[in-house]
Amino acid sequence: MKKSLLSLAAVLGFTLTASAQMLINGAGATFPQPIYTKWFDEYTKVDPSVRFNYQGIGSGGGQKQILAETVDFGASDGPMSDENIAKASRTLWHIPTVAGAVVVTYNLTGDPKLKLDGPTLAGIFLGTITKWNDPAIAGQNPDVKLPDQDIVVVHRSDGSGTSYIFTDYLSSVSPEWKAKVGKNTAVSWPAGIGGKGNAGVAGQVKQSPGSIGYVELAYAHQNKLAFADMKNSSGNYITPTVDAVVQALATANVPDDFRFSMVNPPGAQAYPIAGATWLLVYAQQKDPAKGQKLVQFLKWAFTDGEKLAPDLDYAPLPDALRQRALDRVNSIKY
Repeated sequence: MKKSLLSLAAVLGFTLTASAQMLINGAGATFPQPIYTKWFDEYTKVDPSVRFNYQGIGSGGGQKQILAETVDFGASDGPMSDENIAKASRTLWHIPTVAGAVVVTYNLTGDPKLKLDGPTLAGIFLGTITKWNDPAIAGQNPDVKLPDQDIVVVHRSDGSGTSYIFTDYLSSVSPEWKAKVGKNTAVSWPAGIGGKGNAGVAGQVKQSPGSIGYVELAYAHQNKLAFADMKNSSGNYITPTVDAVVQALATANVPDDFRFSMVNPPGAQAYPIAGATWLLVYAQQKDPAKGQKLVQFLKWAFTDGEKLAPDLDYAPLPDALRQRALDRVNSIKY
């Protein structure tokens, strides 16, 4: 009987502790989901009174939900348009967190290491380059025996910041892409099949021989997918790595509202398809208690959390930009 009472007390104690936790809800980009998940897990060790519920529904969904105020913060890899920001009930801030590489991943027998340039990649996703042994691909890969095989294009089916970075890049290197498709979190894809989230695209590529897609670097590593070296603006073929993203981020011109692009940057060692990701946070928090907890978490993220980024294939913010982001966090009112 005594043992049963002790067990009951332990269960009740756990229940009370769990119910006492404050739940902070967020939704949006899948691009940074691996690092955000790590941050949330680590932060519960710092402050056990709070936990985070984050839904990776794509950047478009994150923007919609923060505007509807059904979440406490949104997340997006594509900066919101002026038109969308104007829909917010009060000042809504973009706070950059980390940067990452969007890699071109493919499924070919033997996992050959390919080299690609921007115009060729645009041609593939426009549907004008349809075979793996097309001269545009073969000419850049003379040492690779490319198959006479149809290319299966895989793209995102949801509103996606990863798509924004990818189409921003294609628009910067291909006038035809810019004119026919353009850049956005969701576009009318000229060719291919869709996958939901970075995980969905990675899964489609993994199970579809002859396919090509685009995902954040961490997802390519997690799924053991091959990915291409991309030709940058200096004419060098660059392997996507954290260091190559750091090189790209170092060249970015970041305005006061933190909305910026870093695709196709200058720099001999900069990877060309890279982008930042943002948390979308209201400058004036409606719930004082939640607002305070969110600010405390963000302060931790820009000090201790940034150190965790490289191990998960993300580039931390440069010191000057990190301090600017931290200053913005300190300006949030609750």
